Amino acid sequence: MARDKVYQEEDFPTPLMQLWHNFKQPPVVMIGFSCFIFLIILAVVANFITPYSAVENHLDYLLLPPAWSNEGNISFLLGTDNLGRDMLSRLMQGASLTFGLSIIVVAVSLVIGVIIGSLSALTTGIKSSILNHFLDVILSIPSLLLAIIIVAILGPGLENTLWAIIMVLIPQFVHITRNAVKEEFAKDYVLASRLDGANSFRILRYSVFPNIIEKLISQATLAQSAAILDIAALGFLGLGAPLPMPEWGAMLANGIDMFYIAPWTVYLPGLAILFSVIATNLVGEGMRHALKVRKES
Repeated sequence: MARDKVYQEEDFPTPLMQLWHNFKQPPVVMIGFSCFIFLIILAVVANFITPYSAVENHLDYLLLPPAWSNEGNISFLLGTDNLGRDMLSRLMQGASLTFGLSIIVVAVSLVIGVIIGSLSALTTGIKSSILNHFLDVILSIPSLLLAIIIVAILGPGLENTLWAIIMVLIPQFVHITRNAVKEEFAKDYVLASRLDGANSFRILRYSVFPNIIEKLISQATLAQSAAILDIAALGFLGLGAPLPMPEWGAMLANGIDMFYIAPWTVYLPGLAILFSVIATNLVGEGMRHALKVRKES
């Protein structure tokens, strides 16, 4: 015969569950998060669901307006460019280049920056001072300007652009990781772990990293917004993805001369960049709000 429970068990949510609960409270944040997930899915499956190839020319439909225009064609929902390429297909595949590559760039920068920042937080004396001043100098330079300088040295091209942005973003993650680790190492629970015989690397792995992961994720959203804009800006300047690759910045540059006769070739990739940046910023703002609520509680 089953016995009823005598004591009421109290369920305490994990820190990640608390963070998610605080994160999903503002409706606008959830809208941004849904758009962010949509962009991730689009970046992964775009090559399989586009109606046409991004470089396929339809010479009978040059500069065709979007389908809602009187001169439009439902076969080309968002119109075509000056070479008859489908704008919808190019925008969808461009999500893999502009938005998708920004995630990869941020992930690589995050891993390298966390490793360097963690090691630098454990150093003291002149090594720590030199690194701190070096980071202050690097962070004082605008990221886009620094990326342009690096691309000018390495040479134009999408691969060099990605490496340039990675090198630009690494100091940001090094700086925030170093400060966060030093702040955690000054707390009492780290002292208790040291008294138990744990070395610095074990404390980093099991005690410090779980407490700073939210800060790193919040910084990653800011870095991704910058990465999206930098990839698009370098593509617009002709230093990033070369034509005919459907990168949003390069598409914007390709259509700028035809703005008055075919404005959709300009405002569609511009709106795509704006949409991705706003979605990313909303996710980052929701993360920072959730961290603030958790800290106050």
